[in-house]
Amino acid sequence: MPVYRVEAAKASCGVSGCACRDRTRRYPSDLTDEQWQVLEPQARAVMAELRKSPAGAPMKHDLRAMVDAIGYLTRYGIEWRALPVDFPPWEAVYAFFERWSERGLPQRLVDRLRGRIRIACGRAELPTAAVIDAQTVRGADTVAADGAGYDAGKKPRGVRETLPLTASDSC
Repeated sequence: MPVYRVEAAKASCGVSGCACRDRTRRYPSDLTDEQWQVLEPQARAVMAELRKSPAGAPMKHDLRAMVDAIGYLTRYGIEWRALPVDFPPWEAVYAFFERWSERGLPQRLVDRLRGRIRIACGRAELPTAAVIDAQTVRGADTVAADGAGYDAGKKPRGVRETLPLTASDSC
């Protein structure tokens, strides 16, 4: 069975020998059409931000194929050079990933999608509640009295530590 649906010479990708725009979705990590329909406007907006930079040249490979390639890499934990041939060349995928990552664009994409999910759930786009927790670490007898605290709830002499701030994002 051929990897590409069309001959490489007739491929719609602008790079010679690459048929990434015509690739068949065949891996469990590939985005479904419904997932891509939701993700595409957000991904294109992020790409528009990337093109505003001084090094922002138009991308020659298909955006969906690039996102699918990164999904394949992260899901299966393979080496960059082991990327299957029906994705764009690994060098192009790696360069795409590096350009996005060094500018924090994957996190912005996730933030946009999370905001859409929260709005669809009838919640505010950004989380407004936080949970702060604390823990008492029992102090040794050798700790000076001025360096040790006291937890009135648990009664031991010790040092109270505040744990990191977390926010709930579930519907």
